[in-house]
Amino acid sequence: MAASEHLLGRPTGSTLGMVMASTGVAVMGSFAFGVAIGYSAPTEAGIRQDLQLTLSQYSVFGSILTIGAMIGAVASGYIADVAGRKGAMRASALFCVVGWLAIFLAQSAASLDFGRFCTGFGVGVFSYVVPVFIAEIAPKALRGVLTALNQLLVCTGLSVTYIVGTMVSWRMLATAGLVPCIILIVGLFFIPESPRWLAKVGRQKEFEIALQRLRGKNADVFLEAEEIKEFIESIESLPKAGIQDLFSRSYICPVIIRVGLMVFQQFVGINGILFYASETFVSAGFPSGNLGTILMGCIQAPITALGALLMDRSGRRPLLLISTSGLLVGSLMSGISFYLKIHGIFSEQVPIIALTGILVYIASFSLGMGSVPWVIMSEIFPINMKGIGGSFVTLVNWSSSLAVSFAFNFLMSWSSSGTFFFFAFVCAMAILFIVKIVPETKGKTLEEIQASINCRT
Repeated sequence: MAASEHLLGRPTGSTLGMVMASTGVAVMGSFAFGVAIGYSAPTEAGIRQDLQLTLSQYSVFGSILTIGAMIGAVASGYIADVAGRKGAMRASALFCVVGWLAIFLAQSAASLDFGRFCTGFGVGVFSYVVPVFIAEIAPKALRGVLTALNQLLVCTGLSVTYIVGTMVSWRMLATAGLVPCIILIVGLFFIPESPRWLAKVGRQKEFEIALQRLRGKNADVFLEAEEIKEFIESIESLPKAGIQDLFSRSYICPVIIRVGLMVFQQFVGINGILFYASETFVSAGFPSGNLGTILMGCIQAPITALGALLMDRSGRRPLLLISTSGLLVGSLMSGISFYLKIHGIFSEQVPIIALTGILVYIASFSLGMGSVPWVIMSEIFPINMKGIGGSFVTLVNWSSSLAVSFAFNFLMSWSSSGTFFFFAFVCAMAILFIVKIVPETKGKTLEEIQASINCRT
């Protein structure tokens, strides 16, 4: 009993080696995700000049990643349920490799768009399967911080792309996307599959071996194995899940929580700002966007790391509330700066106010709103609903991202200040949603979280 409590509650270094290695391999998909979504920001001027693209054509290139990601999101749950979590990550990496090669070799808008679409499909699957895989292999005491590494590596990929993108050509930058994909493909050969998925599909012997590898060869995994098997057996007695079941009384509560968080995560405007950061800083009055994008790259990873460290200490809800409050302040500052510029007030100070506002915005998003929604997604759906439920909410996320990323340039042309004031309004609505709807999941097993949500419905 003591050994199992030690394992589930306060694991030590001796029991964490394979968990950390498996997490390290999985988050290479997150790094590839970050490189993909950050790629369009520092490369806009170079691509438009070399391939003679119009603003509309480049907006299509920037946003078509989200179309691929939407399709990847639809397929992600099915792929992860049928091929396993490792199989889904392997397929995603291969799609990304094809996409980056197409972008590197592109001579026209069509080739660029094809490559961007393929990378989008890959990151659409990654965005679902990576946090789910980590949540399923991690001890509960570390599940928050380990799952938050997903967002940390997304931000690290963004940061590397922003900074390196100011130094190399857009073709050379495309090759950076290949590196994490290759590491992931190779690394998957050396880590175990998710024990919960193996138990779900009836591969009992492999389930026991995988769980023992993750917890250490001398760890007593009997109680944890029994808890997982008991929960799997309880949900296996239920009818096979369909899309209509998401809206049944049993599951509507987790669906509302997840869909709400995903919609707010995107409609605060993050991907519009990330995709077109360089041109946004130019619009604010800077001669180029290099300074702003480099500073964005420098702050994202450290702040995300801080959020990951706080995840299992402060809890999910406090981080979300602090994060969205900071997003509100950053959006208001940015909106005010563009308003002042339009009216010729404090013209010399406008670029600094805009830069400060966007940096506050990016830091706040990195602290909580970037990672916590994905952590909660991996926690609140029972395993029989994870495939279809995860696909649905990931589709909602990428659909929202498509709307924001495609409309952002046109909204900025219409009213730069109005765009950021709209984002501030969405942030205010997000705060109300978190206060009223979102539960705390800190310190609970996946099975305990799902039981508590069921009690609320």
